[in-house]
Amino acid sequence: MNRCIAPPATGRRPTVLALCLITLGLWAGTAQAQTAGQRPFPPQALRGVMVVGQPPVITLDGQPAQLSPGARIRGTNNMLVMSGSLVNQELTVNYLREPHGLVHEVWILTAAEAEEKRPTAADLKN
Repeated sequence: MNRCIAPPATGRRPTVLALCLITLGLWAGTAQAQTAGQRPFPPQALRGVMVVGQPPVITLDGQPAQLSPGARIRGTNNMLVMSGSLVNQELTVNYLREPHGLVHEVWILTAAEAEEKRPTAADLKN
């Protein structure tokens, strides 16, 4: 009785290894493509200058405003930032308001993103 399992044919190993390396190489290329480029902002997002006072109280373009419960502030790396860490900093942002007028989504802009033209709340009033 033979209890030993025969090793796989040695001719297959290089082929299987080559296929695995090719597959990993293809996946790595698509992963880099996903991180390239600028962030997509919703078309209805407005541009403004935000200063966080005592959270959730903020000012947008010098006008008092308030963050909604569960508001999301995304930093330049698109990761969430707590409003308490931004107190008294003047930041150029894109933002969305919820139906009750509270600010619900905020994106802190990089220098390149801030150069792009976008409507402000003052533009909508005119």
